[in-house]
Amino acid sequence: MNDQQHPVTSSADSLAALTPHLFRPLGAQGVYARTALYAQILERLECYITGLRDLGSEVLRFPPVMSRMQLERSGYLKSFPNLLGCVCALHGSESEIRTAAERHESGGDWTASLGPSDLVLTPAACYPVYPLVASQGPLASDGRLFDIEADCFRREPSTHLDRLQSFRMREFVRIGTPEEIVAFRERWMERAPRIAADLALPHAIDVANDPFFGRVGKVMAVSQRQQALKFELLIPYYPGATPTACMSFNYHRDHFGLVWDIRSADGAPAHTSCVAFGIDRLTVALFAVHGADPGRWPAETRRSLGL
Repeated sequence: MNDQQHPVTSSADSLAALTPHLFRPLGAQGVYARTALYAQILERLECYITGLRDLGSEVLRFPPVMSRMQLERSGYLKSFPNLLGCVCALHGSESEIRTAAERHESGGDWTASLGPSDLVLTPAACYPVYPLVASQGPLASDGRLFDIEADCFRREPSTHLDRLQSFRMREFVRIGTPEEIVAFRERWMERAPRIAADLALPHAIDVANDPFFGRVGKVMAVSQRQQALKFELLIPYYPGATPTACMSFNYHRDHFGLVWDIRSADGAPAHTSCVAFGIDRLTVALFAVHGADPGRWPAETRRSLGL
């Protein structure tokens, strides 16, 4: 999902005025406590999305951390090193750890003694599922379907409500043959306008690219667009706003199949696709478009969310 630039307008000011109804600041940009009102709508949205999932989907909920080795092997450092958060810790003997901690008391920098652990902060919900599938052997003839979710992290400090550093991501993942994967993604792209209509949210669907890092990343982004491997459901939070990507429809081809040696029943490397829901972005969109009082939201939105 791409960075969004927001003009300062009266509508943007109204969005800022909405913030106290939804969040409480926690001392870092893009990291918030959620209010009871926000949490209520988010959970209603989750229930609505659950009603959309395909029959036969395996449900998994991942922690906010994952194996550093697995993420390195998946190629994340090549594409998005600037977004990654690594879990670091104080290592060594009791004396060494105590000395590092006490350095803070004298005004020193205790973080100089930190070293990386075997964990990173999960940057996207689907990354842990591919090595998990690989460990279970060849795919059955009909492949695999998953409904997965994780609290994710990307190092993108921002004051904008569509650019959180810590956020919830829900994904429907399909693993199988190229034909199965293309059909899966096309079906979900066809369903996306109905989802937006159920929630009474203005929207558009357009080809997109991931925010690949650096000069080489620009070439990768162009290639991704030319091959139409990624589309996004875009929602403007207010009239005139740059639309925010709230869902994405991604075709990875055989990348994860080759990296993790996931094989289809015919022995060929499996292809993969994921449909990602930005749960926090969609929740903010509901409030931004419809206002702070769910009791006054459109009838179709209230019906879809069971309000």
